[in-house]
Amino acid sequence: MSPRTPGVSRRSLLIGTATAALALTVPATAPATASAAARTPKVLVIGLDGTLLSRVRDAAAPRLKALMAAGLTAPSALYANPLAPTLSGPGWSTLITGVWPDKHNVKDNTFTGHKFAAYPDFLTRIETAKPGLTTYAVSSWAPLTDTVFSGKADTRVSTPSAEYDTGTTSRAVAQLKSADPDALFVQLDNVDHAGHSYGAASQQYLAAIHGVDDQVGEMVDALESRSTYADEDWLILITADHGHTDAGGHGGSSWQERQTFLIAVGSTATAGSTRHDVKMPDVAASALAHLGIAIDPAWGLDGRPVQQPSADAFDSLRAKLTGPADETGIGAGVAGFTHTPPSGWSVDNSAMGAGGVTEWRGWTFTTDEFWTKTERDQQRESNIRARNVFAVADGDEWSDKAVSGTFDSTLVSPDHPVTGGRPATLTYTTYYRHESPQKGEVLISYDGGTPVSVKTYTADTPSRTEHITLQVPSGVSRAKVRFRYTGGNNWYWTVDGVGISQT
Repeated sequence: MSPRTPGVSRRSLLIGTATAALALTVPATAPATASAAARTPKVLVIGLDGTLLSRVRDAAAPRLKALMAAGLTAPSALYANPLAPTLSGPGWSTLITGVWPDKHNVKDNTFTGHKFAAYPDFLTRIETAKPGLTTYAVSSWAPLTDTVFSGKADTRVSTPSAEYDTGTTSRAVAQLKSADPDALFVQLDNVDHAGHSYGAASQQYLAAIHGVDDQVGEMVDALESRSTYADEDWLILITADHGHTDAGGHGGSSWQERQTFLIAVGSTATAGSTRHDVKMPDVAASALAHLGIAIDPAWGLDGRPVQQPSADAFDSLRAKLTGPADETGIGAGVAGFTHTPPSGWSVDNSAMGAGGVTEWRGWTFTTDEFWTKTERDQQRESNIRARNVFAVADGDEWSDKAVSGTFDSTLVSPDHPVTGGRPATLTYTTYYRHESPQKGEVLISYDGGTPVSVKTYTADTPSRTEHITLQVPSGVSRAKVRFRYTGGNNWYWTVDGVGISQT
């Protein structure tokens, strides 16, 4: 290990070491760095095309593993068709713009019909909000710097193919050493190349991860060697646009192809932590937030900053999820469902039919991995705006074993405090796929009174966040929400992030 640089924090040294184990030898009595608030915020986003987090863990990748030890690691999953295939065009567009494919409209690698004017890249948003900041993008895959990033970025470089990742890395290192960038985006392509040529199960794929690990290390070393480093507050974000199959390739709906991740290292990231609530669009939002750029709701971003986690009652159930009961295609060891609601919530199954698949009898609390593995390519992969643990009523899967009666289950929230006589807003994330006679209904009751319907679902509703205005009666102080799903061998309804607010 190189000698300690005066004024550089223990966390910073942890980032730059060859292994996390070596980093832990730094004396605990070393001088503290100035507070993050007193330092200049800067962002480095590194994209590793086609890289699987599971294979990073298998590979000789000491620098990436040191970054994981120094910050948070968040495995995440993508969509699949019909929303978009697991290709680089949709994947990078989602990461760079902070919105899902149903907004940026990139469906393949041609970028035909993109909506980058409405949903621009995060460097363009930085330049618009703070034109005095310096922005830089360099990529081994030319469409990113040619098409996704706009001309508002100060510098966009598409590395010549003859130089490939080596040239991309050298350019990024030069910027970090010799210039004063505020936000950098770097894309390395060779892991994806190895995946296509040899498959994710190959030694060549592991070797490619080892190669980009060295290149990430070069960038981090350059960042830490800056003469102004002690006065800077760097947020490092490392991510991927999609995964790969063991045999090689991507674009389909398999769990491996749908894999991505975020490694985040900075002053607000808890060292060695794991998060399950992070999604692809959060990369752009996190970069903006770190640079002090307020996210305008009018932008319609789907991402939220990782620095600003939002508590959700359903997420508290993650440690209580159990493995499959009747389902046979999910795989042993995948923990993913419970019928026990979080504190204050309840499920009314008094009208629920008998029999059926155990996992899906009435409202169930589950995860993306568990739920989508029940049956691929039935559009469950399009439940993109739910995070971590969510609630689902799935009459289709419930009916895969003999049933009697119908699916009739109601998810009931705790009481929410309200002030009578003032409007309130009910907010929740939902995704509803319809087949008659199925119905989803949202009802509100005040102070224990009769529930009143405020929203009904009888047609396909893509993943979105609902904002329903409630006319709160005078004199009441409590509101309770009910989500009732009725049907049979039909489709499904998901609900997440439920809340009631008043201004």
